[in-house]
Amino acid sequence: MTRKLYSLCGADRTRPFSPHVWKTAMSLAHKQLDFEIAPVGFTEIPALEDGATRLVPLLRDGETLVKDSFEIALYLEETYPDRPPLFAGEGGRGTARFVEAWSQATLHPAIIRIIIRDIHDRLDPVDQAYFRQSREKRFGASLEAVAEGGAAALESLTEKLEPLRHMLKSQEFLGGASPLFADYIVFGAFQWARIVSPQRLLQPGDPVCDWFERCLDLHNGLGRTVTAA
Repeated sequence: MTRKLYSLCGADRTRPFSPHVWKTAMSLAHKQLDFEIAPVGFTEIPALEDGATRLVPLLRDGETLVKDSFEIALYLEETYPDRPPLFAGEGGRGTARFVEAWSQATLHPAIIRIIIRDIHDRLDPVDQAYFRQSREKRFGASLEAVAEGGAAALESLTEKLEPLRHMLKSQEFLGGASPLFADYIVFGAFQWARIVSPQRLLQPGDPVCDWFERCLDLHNGLGRTVTAA
């Protein structure tokens, strides 16, 4: 059975960059499930699978379609219980929900301000127009104005990562001795930045940087199959 993961890309279709798609790619690899990447641009998403979604990731697993990275992880856990666990029980699901909320409320808003122009510049022209219109509406400001806050966002990112840094001083992964879905949630955010932007968010010697390098090596180096910008 061929699994298809619809993945957001820019003008270079070999460089999927969506943080949410990377959560799912890592989850599929964690479950030791084969899949193929189906690259799409922003403006192509509404036509996928007869309008099945407005966002990616979207996973086709045989006759089943699943959208949303967290829902896909839950689906994989239920459908393939004999494979390595993504949550390791109810507590792991609860922890992942918390990490997802923290990532969406704290990590993503900081990173988008740092890399917003880099994302725009890597898109096809039709997707650049969509991205500019939709993000300027979201932020209530031009992309250029949002990007002006990037330096301050980068400076404050270190402080925002302190709880994660403190945790990773005593264990290899958020999941403990080995990764769980909570790790892939945070990994996706940093992989997003790594692929689209030359700006370095993490510095050598930082426990978060060391953790990210370990995540890049997981699953036969899946994260490294797309090179850094």
